[in-house]
Amino acid sequence: MRIYSWNVNGIRAVKRKGFLDWIDEEQPDILGLQEIRIQDHQLKNKLRNIDDYYSYFTFGEKKGYSGVALYTKIEPIDVWHGLGIKRFDREGRVIAAEFEDFYLLNIYFPNGRRNKERLNYKLDFYDAVLDYIEDLRNNGKEVVVCGDYNTAHHPIDLHDPDSNENTSGFMPIEREWLDKLEDHGYIDTYRHFHPEEETYSWWSYRTRARERNAGWRIDYHFISEGLEDRLENADVLTDVMGSDHCPVTITLDLE
Repeated sequence: MRIYSWNVNGIRAVKRKGFLDWIDEEQPDILGLQEIRIQDHQLKNKLRNIDDYYSYFTFGEKKGYSGVALYTKIEPIDVWHGLGIKRFDREGRVIAAEFEDFYLLNIYFPNGRRNKERLNYKLDFYDAVLDYIEDLRNNGKEVVVCGDYNTAHHPIDLHDPDSNENTSGFMPIEREWLDKLEDHGYIDTYRHFHPEEETYSWWSYRTRARERNAGWRIDYHFISEGLEDRLENADVLTDVMGSDHCPVTITLDLE
């Protein structure tokens, strides 16, 4: 089973850049999108009903902001939206699904760069997610958490770590939460296979960073440790264009 995650920075924008052709060629079994930036009434049939896929969407209350989507060839046992916490759920950042072997959460984690209040919101969101996935795991199934985490974990995960130590997205307090996630038995799937690769998944449009490969790795699949033996591969598809992020993928052997 191939599970993909991609912050598309606007689902209508990425559609104009060949998204439907890409999904037809790539044929992911499950695809989570973040930052779809659309409302329900704006979603056209070509994006709502892609051949061979069940599709689900979580919309933010604010127009043109946030939102996540899930496309899957395997019909989920159940799908739900949000963490059950209003201050987070109004931004449309979480869509979750139950499958036979695992729970999947597709999450667009907040960005904390605007101000201190927003950074605190991001940290509170992080803690709420960890509590939530631990509760799910207590139900007896493994957990996959994919999405744009908006934090680079280690110096190897961004182009210029020294100048970004006080920048949200690489602050110690944000990185400590990713440490905590791993301490709870969740695995950074890309680092599992590529411990020393300097690979990025996001590049700033403003500085033409992609041309210089001056990026950050902030898009992840973390899996609970019970899936480690089933993890076959993880990759970052840096050659896929259409957004300021690129897709990230994992392959699980669930037979």
